[in-house]
Amino acid sequence: MASAKIVQLQSLKPDLHERAWVSIPHPNLPLIATAHGKNVTVFSLSTLSLHSVLADGHSRSVRSVSWKPNLPPHNLCLITGSFDSSAGVWRWANGGDEGDDDSADGLGRDMTRGPGNEDSAKTGDWDYNLVLEGHDSEVKGCAFSPSGAYLATCSRDKSIWIWEDIASAESEDDWETIAVLNEHEGDVKAVAWCPDVPGRNNVGQRYYSVDVLASASYDNTARIWREDSDGEWVCVAVLQGHQGTVWGVEWEPRPKNDEFPRLMTFSADGTIRVWTLEQGKDGTDADGSTIPQDRLGGIPSTMRRSFREQWNCTAVLPKVHDKDVYSVTWSADSGLVASTGSDGIVALYKEDNDVVPNFQSAPEDNAPNDSARSNHDVSTVSGPQWQLLTTVPNAHGPYEINHITWCKRHDAGSMRRGEEEMLVTTGDDGVVQSWQVDVKAP
Repeated sequence: MASAKIVQLQSLKPDLHERAWVSIPHPNLPLIATAHGKNVTVFSLSTLSLHSVLADGHSRSVRSVSWKPNLPPHNLCLITGSFDSSAGVWRWANGGDEGDDDSADGLGRDMTRGPGNEDSAKTGDWDYNLVLEGHDSEVKGCAFSPSGAYLATCSRDKSIWIWEDIASAESEDDWETIAVLNEHEGDVKAVAWCPDVPGRNNVGQRYYSVDVLASASYDNTARIWREDSDGEWVCVAVLQGHQGTVWGVEWEPRPKNDEFPRLMTFSADGTIRVWTLEQGKDGTDADGSTIPQDRLGGIPSTMRRSFREQWNCTAVLPKVHDKDVYSVTWSADSGLVASTGSDGIVALYKEDNDVVPNFQSAPEDNAPNDSARSNHDVSTVSGPQWQLLTTVPNAHGPYEINHITWCKRHDAGSMRRGEEEMLVTTGDDGVVQSWQVDVKAP
């Protein structure tokens, strides 16, 4: 069995001195954005210190952030989701001043902040360009699709809104609501778009768009959503089995053998589940039945029962947490998974590819109503398929840890800047902590 160590590196400075919710790395640049209080603090991963601050936008706490992908390095855009029921669109105000690009992170003078430069990180560096309104209660999560064309927001009002960026040369920020999804029966805690990886478009491409969205809810379920050929977003699967709030969803970032990405769900019941799409042949449903030629034509979305996908629970990770699992992160480089939550434990797992799944039917009480059963059949797998490599107890002392993420190392202590990975945890203590992960093969 492989062995591993998680070694504490330095925390990102300055400490925030209040509960911090999430830290989201930029998809390409050495930046990471942390939501705390009514603000977002952006840190440089090159200096592990303050880069800039987003403030004076929201009237209540900022709970989530998302970087808009596929933008030029000096055209930064961040979305913030807040307890004030709105999402904010922020843009870096110094986009035209690239300065001398001699820094290690390649961002130029205005984009790097080092120790002693905190005073230069003014809130005016970011413009609060637009407020996206529509939710009736706290916005818990926000996420961009891989292309950056769509934004999903979710809320305590039990809804998911999908927004399209329709900006033009005349207007840099112009957003349109294209769908409001109301099928969850409780707060929607998180949303995540399936990554743009090989195999993602092999299923349902005749009937659906390429974008796939997953959501997690207080109603103990996760759901899978797709856009049909009529431009309507429909729920194609309800993933049941958790015995508590599903706090989040995490897509497999790099599937093997061009298979459709798997999905992890993590819950207040202390478990982490892996879900796999059962892929049928083109022209048939996953159960082998022929897809009606008129499956789309004129049928109300609530009656489109042929819109379903079979998602099986193919693994349950080794039980580590005795309380809520708040966050899980899945590495695209190594395939390792790390988790954390209200018990303050950081756990590291490795998939055992030699174990063959043994499927068995889940108890009937996993499907509380006929409507849910019509969308999916729940199955589980017996036998461990994942190894627990190591744990770090009390990783933030007595405080809960709200988020964990893999990101690239760019700091001076890295032997391979931009290639080596580290973990970053974010907690109630207001500390954003980095960790080195060392794994030795058996």
